[in-house]
Amino acid sequence: MSLETLWLALLGLLLAGYFVLGGYDYGAQMLSPFLGSTAAAPEQDRGPGGRNAALDAIAPFFLGNEVWLVAFAGVMFGAFPHLEGSLLSGLYPLIVAILAGLVVGNAAVQLRGRSRGARALRVWNALVVFGGALPAVGWGLVVGLLLHGVPRRADGSFHLGIGDVLAPFPLTCGVATALLFAGHGAAFIAIRSEPEPAAAARRVGATLIAAAGAASALALVLSLFGAGASMTRTATSAVLFALVAAALGAGWWFLTRGRGAPAFAATCAATALPVPLIGAGQYPYLLTADSGAGITVDEAVADEATLKLLIGFGVLVVPLILIYQAWSWWAFRGRTGRRHPSYF
Repeated sequence: MSLETLWLALLGLLLAGYFVLGGYDYGAQMLSPFLGSTAAAPEQDRGPGGRNAALDAIAPFFLGNEVWLVAFAGVMFGAFPHLEGSLLSGLYPLIVAILAGLVVGNAAVQLRGRSRGARALRVWNALVVFGGALPAVGWGLVVGLLLHGVPRRADGSFHLGIGDVLAPFPLTCGVATALLFAGHGAAFIAIRSEPEPAAAARRVGATLIAAAGAASALALVLSLFGAGASMTRTATSAVLFALVAAALGAGWWFLTRGRGAPAFAATCAATALPVPLIGAGQYPYLLTADSGAGITVDEAVADEATLKLLIGFGVLVVPLILIYQAWSWWAFRGRTGRRHPSYF
């Protein structure tokens, strides 16, 4: 395997890991006001700023999951500097919106527990939902634009206008991703919470996954009629989309039958698969233009000397991330409830 392929695979792994881990965070945030206080919470933990099943489920992992986004950005800056320059400039408005959502959501989740009164709690709950929904929709729009192609100017630079963001295909991808992340979050809540909120999460999650499947089917129809994804490898893309459909179907099936763990595994696959759909389906392009041209892997990657220099990052940092993630899951294993502290 060449260094170029190795770093491309690592870039995809980090982004897919972020979608899986950050995805259930955003999904839980979007669902948090609708699950209410946990039945197992002590009486003093209920009411304004009290315990919440969704937020309790993600509490130990909340900020740690975003390390994957930081690592992805580091690999992109170091190993694919030409992609970074074009991608950030072309998708600048969406990137800013996503980061704004992350800041608002992180602050709201942590300050919600310090609210005084029902009115303040409603404000913080709304900001928690907004901080989960905005990144979810934003990443869906990014995926849709990358699949469809970003407008390119005559000077070769990529540019994004409001009409491009509000086109049918990116909007459909944005809605599908938000629904998928919400269903993914519901599956995670189902395996982490006490029986009552877990059962509610399974019911809600099944509906959300079905809706995500319907939105994904609409995106496929748009692509078949030439208004959607523009793929260079149609056979590979067809296989990957079939896997997405299978993962969504499995997630819905397991949730409707009360099997939280396999449902969560299926939604993990569904949230990760859009990344190889972009990378493998459009290879050798990393960033495509709506006109059909784009930036290839060879054009985006750094020189071989730089890639060799960065090997230390991959050898040391990535295993540390994986070890930390495994340790945190082991340390905070089991369901939340009365025996666990309420972090938020």
